[in-house]
Order: sequence, then C-alpha cells, then structure tokens
Amino acid sequence: MRHFNFRMRPFQLAWFLLFVSEIHLARCAEYDVVIYGGTSAAVTAAVQAKRMGKSVIVVCPDKHLGGLSSGGLGFTDTGDKSVIGGLSREFYHRIWKHYAQPEAWKWQKREDYGNRGQGTPAIDGAQRTMWIFEPHVAELVFEQFVVENGIPIERNQWLDRSTGVNKEGARIRSIMMLSGKTYTAKIFMDATYEGDLMAAAGVQYHVGRESQTTYDERWNGVQTGVLHHRHHFGAVNRKISPYVVPGDRSSGVLPRISTNSPGAYGEGDKKVQAYCYRMCLTDLPENRVDFPKPEAYAPSQYALLLRIFEAGWRETFDKFDPIPNRKTDVNNHGPMSTDNIGFNYDYPEASYERRREILEEHRRYQQGWLYFIANDPRVPAEVQSQMRKWGLSKDEFKDNGNWPHQIYVREARRMVGRYVMTENELLKKRPTPDSVGMGSYTIDSHNVQRYITPDGYVQNEGDIGVATKGPYEIAYGRWCRKRNNARICSCRCVCPARISHSARFAWNRSS
Repeated sequence: MRHFNFRMRPFQLAWFLLFVSEIHLARCAEYDVVIYGGTSAAVTAAVQAKRMGKSVIVVCPDKHLGGLSSGGLGFTDTGDKSVIGGLSREFYHRIWKHYAQPEAWKWQKREDYGNRGQGTPAIDGAQRTMWIFEPHVAELVFEQFVVENGIPIERNQWLDRSTGVNKEGARIRSIMMLSGKTYTAKIFMDATYEGDLMAAAGVQYHVGRESQTTYDERWNGVQTGVLHHRHHFGAVNRKISPYVVPGDRSSGVLPRISTNSPGAYGEGDKKVQAYCYRMCLTDLPENRVDFPKPEAYAPSQYALLLRIFEAGWRETFDKFDPIPNRKTDVNNHGPMSTDNIGFNYDYPEASYERRREILEEHRRYQQGWLYFIANDPRVPAEVQSQMRKWGLSKDEFKDNGNWPHQIYVREARRMVGRYVMTENELLKKRPTPDSVGMGSYTIDSHNVQRYITPDGYVQNEGDIGVATKGPYEIAYGRWCRKRNNARICSCRCVCPARISHSARFAWNRSS
C-alpha cells in the first residue's frame, strides 16, 4: 500500500481542505459529499466525512474496494512510518488485529513468516500495526470500514465523461453515470486514479513530464544517461543489441523496443511511467494455480528477455516480496520485467474502450512473461526450474481468474493547484509555504521508455530514485484547485493537486 505519509491525520486533512474550500456551496443537495472512485483514498475519505456527521456516498466503476491496496500491493512502501497517522494508521492497525488471530495463518505459521518489511518489521507489535498483508485481507478491512460507518456504495457506475457533469458556473451541481443514474451534492471528490471527474469538470491538469527548466528541477524531464536502481541495461553484464540479428540494423528491431528518439535530456514530454499488475503468487502446491497461457501468446515478444538471460542476468525473483501465507507481492525488477514499458502513454486521456484494450495488453504481456519463463526451453534451466515452483494464488482474486482486478496506475492526470510543489521543496532547497502535512517517501519513478542508444544498444529511460533526506512538508496550496475552475477536490491516489513530475512521485504512494 503506497500512501500519503502525513503527520496530520491524512484523510482527515484531505476532508478538512476540501470542506473549507467548498463550504460556501449551495446547501440543497441529496448528499453533503459524493465521492467518485473506489480506491483506498475514496473509502477513507468517506469514513472521515461520515465521522464528521456528513452524508456521503461512494460512486465508483469498481467492483472491489481499495484500489491497488486490495489489488496486489501488499508489501507497503512506507518511508518514515512515524508520519503515518489518522485513518491510514487505523487501516494498518486493523491489519495487525487480523493477523493477530491464529486462524489468519492458514498456509503458514506466523513464526515462519520472517517479518521482513520496508525499514522496520512487517509486524510492529509495539505500535500495534502491520504493514504487509494479503490482497483479500485489505479488501476485508475496507469493506468493514464502509459497513461499520453505514456508507452506501454504488458499484459499477461509470461517469458519463462527455455530458455527465452538470455545473452552475464553476460549481458542480450533479454528476450522471452512463447508466443514467444522477448524484447531487454540495461537494464532489475525485478519488479515481485517472482523474476522470476532475477532467470532465474542466479542472486544469497536466499529463506527462515537464522540462527541467519549467520548475528549475534536476529530476524532471527526459532522464537519458541516469541509471538508478537496477532496472536498466547497465545492470546486465554486457551491452545488448536491439536488432533481430545482433549488430545488424537492417535485420529489424526486436519487439518492445522503440525506434523513436527518447528526446533530449531534460526536455518535457507527454509520456507516463510504466504500469504493471502487482501479482500475488504462491509456491505452496495446495494453493497454487499454474500460470495460464494467454490468448495470442507469442514467444517472440520476449526475445529481448532471452538476450538478457544469455548475458548472465539472474535477478528475476529479487522483487518477489513475501507477504503472509507463503504469498508474494511481485513488483518490477530489472531491465525487462513486469513493467510494460511504453504501452500506456494514451491511458490517462483514453476512452473507456481504449483503456480496456490497454489493460488487456498489459495482462497478456505479464501473463506471457510468466508463461515464457516457466515453459520456453531456451530459458536458463535454473531460472525456469525456480519459476515453475510459483503460480497464481488460488484464494486471491477468485472472481477474476486469480489475476489482480486493479492495474498499478502509477500516474495519470495531475490537477494544477494554486501552488506547485517541486523537488526543491522536497529536497529542502526552499521553504514550503502554509504546510498542512508531511510526506517521507523518496522521489521515485519507474521507467518511461525503452530505446536504442546512439551507439546501437538497447537502454531504458525514466527510472529515478532520489532520497529526500527525511520527511518534508506539503503545502496547502497544492490541494486547492485554481480559481475559476470547477469546484472539486481531487483526493486521488495519484497526486490530488498540481506538482511537478519530479516531486509528484515522492508521495504517489496511496493505493
């Protein structure tokens, strides 16, 4: 679960900022608050609103509540846990209470779990919190939240993005779904990953990376030549040719390598960092489902991966992070892993139909990646034998073929707020005005593109990881829409207000 690390109560803060900016709206409404989206931000914001005595409803296209937290990201990236409070901390406390029950450990003894977390133990008995969990347990906690607080949930409701936002001047009065259902409120909150309500309401936003000169930042724009982490071809023992016949440009280019220029270092673009599904796998035979062979499976799509193996790379399983009951939260790791680099650029603005196509492409790619490693005879034997021990978890995502129901939308639209936070605030090069909270996670982005270098080799671009030297303040103005825009709060798990691409990833950790 990746989230805003606030010293103040995070979603109480989100509600407070929304409330004070919208209190002047007309009072005749069916609900005080309508929240669009079913993410963890949606649920916790709804709970806070209800606890403050407001009438609230969650309207979402989702079937399952919790977004990525219940969709596979159970190995929490937390940064400094001391700045996590409010309903976020209550969530982790409830996770701790669940796993304190002996019956929660069906497939593994608690003492055999290992208790490895991000910087601190996964199970923190002293703080009565647990930071790592199974997907279905997270969903259970979110469902408990809404039941206990009597919050109505309208599922499978998709915003009519063309004509579904009814405004009076800059004020949203009602929103309509494709089903024809209409919801009226004083306050509307966009808690989706994509920011569809925000965009349909006419709020200013940005997609892609700004140039380094836009906000005087080093870590914004195209990052050619920057090799952080180990998700690039510098981590391979030798340079890799991108051509079908190694070294022969006339033979054509291998699949999943762009032939376009990556752009000049530091310039902006409209590309977004790669998405992936955070898969929940297990090596326990009683709970394991063999990796399915996806439709239209083509081994040729993974020819580049073969060359990476041939070069000696053996880090396939380095991000099979353990979660309880002999399961994993699998994240991208290495030069060609679960991130489907370059196949999501149009997702933020795409139609629902086009987004479904993109999601299907990502599912086929990732399932094919697993199937290829487990079954293709050209894969090194030691890698293949290890992969064959793994499979999908039979008791997770049971209504979706054991596949996550939520893709990791690491970024999409970003609302333009009254104040633009940048790496300069995060790195404390200049003060943050009107601080209302704190964050602590590093400045972080996954790769954006895979390209051919001028000397004829393949390389990834866009991956960065920059420490912030401790927690940092967050400005009130980044939460507030610019004047003359539709009055809406974008309390999304992608950042709810305008910040630079570079700074944005420092707290794009809600799921």
